Amino acid sequence: MDAKNHDGVATFVPETTIGIRHISAAQLEIFEVDKVAFVKPVMTENGQVFAIHAADGTPMAIASTAALAAAAIIQNEMLPRLVH
Repeated sequence: MDAKNHDGVATFVPETTIGIRHISAAQLEIFEVDKVAFVKPVMTENGQVFAIHAADGTPMAIASTAALAAAAIIQNEMLPRLVH
């Protein structure tokens, strides 16, 4: 299992496994998923746009291009990831 040291920095404990389907909110916090946002191409009646979602799936915004979506995510001090 991963843990945080006395400085609050995540550390890795060798030979441990976390089942992704059974991961707790505290374990997700170690991986800082709250700083990750996903960009997903979606079709609308006006054509393709790029939806921005928080790591937990919460919709946050829509951008006209993937580059604009990534820029918005970075501007908000998060890490962009593309979902195919």
